[in-house]
Amino acid sequence: MKINMVEAINLCLKQEMERDKNIVVMGEDVGVDGGVFRVTDGLYTKFGRDRVIDTPLSESGIIGTAIGMAALGLRSVPEIQFQGFEYNAYHHIVQHAARLRNRTRGALNVPMVIRLPYSGGIKALEHHSESLETVYLHIPGLKLVCPSSPYDAKGLLASSLKDEDPVLYFEPKRLYRAFKEEVPEEHYEIEIGKAHVLKEGNDVTVISWGAMTYISKEAVAEAEKQGISVEHIDLRTLSPCDWEAIHKSVSKTGRCVVVHEAVKTLGFGAEIAARIMEKDFLSLEAPVKRVTAWDITIPYPKTEDYYFPDKKRILKGIIETAKF
Repeated sequence: MKINMVEAINLCLKQEMERDKNIVVMGEDVGVDGGVFRVTDGLYTKFGRDRVIDTPLSESGIIGTAIGMAALGLRSVPEIQFQGFEYNAYHHIVQHAARLRNRTRGALNVPMVIRLPYSGGIKALEHHSESLETVYLHIPGLKLVCPSSPYDAKGLLASSLKDEDPVLYFEPKRLYRAFKEEVPEEHYEIEIGKAHVLKEGNDVTVISWGAMTYISKEAVAEAEKQGISVEHIDLRTLSPCDWEAIHKSVSKTGRCVVVHEAVKTLGFGAEIAARIMEKDFLSLEAPVKRVTAWDITIPYPKTEDYYFPDKKRILKGIIETAKF
């Protein structure tokens, strides 16, 4: 069946809640209203108030409670309505969710999936368009997942809901209803930690994730028309990251362009570039190029389009790297 990302996530939550009675969804307006983006629509009616919980407007309270629920045997699925609001829960995520297994030497674990509508592209207000994945990539004990399509969204969420450790599940808001694709109705899983080679090529490797994979596809197609053979990798998972797929591709092409929506300084592209330099230096024919947002505060909606990477900027990066 052809569905969009909202429908894919909703379907997965419904199926997994039917499978596992310990899964509990919680967050601001996720129950009666079905969530601000309607991702949890219909779950309250089907599973009731004990498993689909409307919480107070308190990110710290939502995550703190979800950690306790997970540690005591439930599988909590808290939603932070917009990722930019998660600062108030940072302490709980980093100091407790990520460390509880280690702190108790395995006596307790935290099987929870924190749903985070993130990134820009929907002309939202301040604090609604952040891309803060790098903040959590520093933290051992957390897994970071970021789908770029309805198919991946369903399969990656299914795997996340079975994981025994905390997973931060980043949902690119601009892709919620951007397109539909064929998604199996039956249960399936996509392994956490495995990248997806969307297209094989020989001249340049393009690495992206989330909404930037969707945007990069247009630039890759245009580059191909200009005679540049591009290998396009969608990471799918940022932690654990599929370094093997990256090194294998870059050692073949000798060139790499990393595209992400976060700011350039200390964005994940910097780590990718550093690891490529460490392992693939003798294979490189050009410096690793990063196409990113600018190192400024996200602007208000009127100028948002100038802030995020677009087809033109990505294509420019591919051409410059190919011709270096």
